[in-house]
Amino acid sequence: MPIKTFRPYTQSRRHMTVSDFSDITKTNPEKSLIKILKRKGGRNNTGQVMVRFRGGGHKRFYRIIDFKRNKFDIQARVIAIEYDPNRSSRIALLEYQDGEKRYIIQPVGVSIGDLLVSGPNAEIRPGNALPLINIPVGTFIHNLELIEGKGGQLVRSAGATAQLLAKENDYAHVRMPSGEVRLIRVNCYATVGQVGNLDHENIKIGSAGRNRHLGRKSHVRGTAMNSVDHPHGGGRGRSKGNNQPRSPWNQPTKGFKTRSKKVWDWTILSRRDKAKK
Repeated sequence: MPIKTFRPYTQSRRHMTVSDFSDITKTNPEKSLIKILKRKGGRNNTGQVMVRFRGGGHKRFYRIIDFKRNKFDIQARVIAIEYDPNRSSRIALLEYQDGEKRYIIQPVGVSIGDLLVSGPNAEIRPGNALPLINIPVGTFIHNLELIEGKGGQLVRSAGATAQLLAKENDYAHVRMPSGEVRLIRVNCYATVGQVGNLDHENIKIGSAGRNRHLGRKSHVRGTAMNSVDHPHGGGRGRSKGNNQPRSPWNQPTKGFKTRSKKVWDWTILSRRDKAKK
């Protein structure tokens, strides 16, 4: 998917890049697979900002994605590739033999006319979904479940891919895009292949107005605030008062471990920080 650049008639246009959307084959979403998306940012009923730096943005519908892939052993034909404003990847519209339509995340190599299947006996090819126990070691996967039957929760953004490293008893060793290695039950489903739209990481926003169109407000530095608004605020000139970097709620933010114990911690065999060293 090529990246489109612009003639630099303004400074923001000079570095701005966008997708040329040449891979999109259908512009309007399937009406039976959309619903209204409630916005999560902004202020509450008293006018207090509850989620900072969100607001405005273009209206959008939520596309209902089939993360579970639980229509087993029924072939589905890819009939369209669409843009989804709610995620970085493209989505593919499938039509099953019984006439039902569902959206999935489009993997690399999946195009219109391809036949996809999900189930334990599916072929190992991009777009097919299988339990980890039936996927060969070394295969690249995405849309990975954490809990059997809950649907894919991991590895869903554009260009992301995980790798199945080993299988031992009831668990598989999976290397995440971050380099972290996790234990995941072998009965959990995953989709073969890499998530499409690989050039998403090369897109440069270029201007503040384009960020506002996406619903993202500008960030304000703590040192630019008053002392009542942020621990770094106040003072004469550009000074944070020799404070350790911290949030507006006085929580240290750099070099201070704030991650609490999670239910899944025991499944992490190697942390991403150690994997990258």
